Amino acid sequence: MSFTDIFKSSFLENVMSVSILDMVIALVLSFLLGLFIYYVYKKTYAGVMFSSSFGVTLIALTMISTLVILAVTSNVVLSLGMVGALSIVRFRTAIKEPLDIAFLFWAIGAGIVLAAGMIPLAVIGSVVIGIVLILFANKSTDRTPYIVVVQCLDQESEKAAMKLLKKACEKAVVKSKTVRRDLIEMTCEVRVKNDDTSFINDLADINRVNSAVLVSYNGDYMG
Repeated sequence: MSFTDIFKSSFLENVMSVSILDMVIALVLSFLLGLFIYYVYKKTYAGVMFSSSFGVTLIALTMISTLVILAVTSNVVLSLGMVGALSIVRFRTAIKEPLDIAFLFWAIGAGIVLAAGMIPLAVIGSVVIGIVLILFANKSTDRTPYIVVVQCLDQESEKAAMKLLKKACEKAVVKSKTVRRDLIEMTCEVRVKNDDTSFINDLADINRVNSAVLVSYNGDYMG
């Protein structure tokens, strides 16, 4: 071993394995793609409370994926070590909306494809995916689903409440029923006519109906 071999560093030899120009182009493009994904997420979000932190996470995931793949493609040995390192990562955050999973995979996939040098595929593919999500993810239905919770004091008021619901709504189906000694509580799925919710007032006015609550929801019941 010579004197110069002592000061040789494989770490320093990898400093310029990826050029500065390639880094700047890849990271700028991944940032722009991440912004586009964030815009589509914001445009198609249909939940109750919008999470801006999740949108920022999409931008960060796109850039991080690009960064990792740039390093992996520059060194074969590093790619094997990266696979082992990433295999021990575990995510515990629950995904509340199924569509959020698509956005996460989209951000990661766009960053990987972009870092691999397939810029047209990353850009055109993201545009197509964005158009599809905007067209279909937030598509409204003709009949808005609602949940009605009715508390009745006897069986006669229960029958009167169901009769009114079936008359005032296009669809009224009992999803659950709880019976106590002096109270009957029903949960019904209803589809209102022309977004008219005035029937809930008539429902509350029925004799021996204790309360009537109307709640909108995003999920669909089977059946």
